[in-house]
Amino acid sequence: MIYYPPVGFHFAVIFELPGLAAIDTNFQEVSGLDATMEFESVKEGGENRFQHRLPTQATYSNLVLKRGMLVGSALYEWFSAAMYDYIFLPINLNVVLLNSDHLPVSAWRFMNAVPAKWSVSSLNAEESSIVAETIELSYNYMQRIPI
Repeated sequence: MIYYPPVGFHFAVIFELPGLAAIDTNFQEVSGLDATMEFESVKEGGENRFQHRLPTQATYSNLVLKRGMLVGSALYEWFSAAMYDYIFLPINLNVVLLNSDHLPVSAWRFMNAVPAKWSVSSLNAEESSIVAETIELSYNYMQRIPI
């Protein structure tokens, strides 16, 4: 078996959200795939050379999804219900890295994701660029899924 680093431009985002069209899950960029362990420093009496650093909990960045803006998106409706009506429906979702044969190479599962931020790119009359939207999701934790 030959091992090689996979490319990062072929991926899929799979939401567990009813009524979501396939176009709703096409994203240009996914970021925020990281976890950090927090530590607490504990001093030991009589020991002046060091402090014990004990792990406390893992923290996660928001999952950031970018795409061309969609009008009438079911994903935006889910987001809108949370932001404007304060109706939160936590969902699970997967980010799957694919190879050239469209087969999974690696995957991450995000548990109990809820909307955290939504933004639209600048509107500029001097540029002919596509309007992009950025969706940020907060979640409880993520797991790497064995493939």
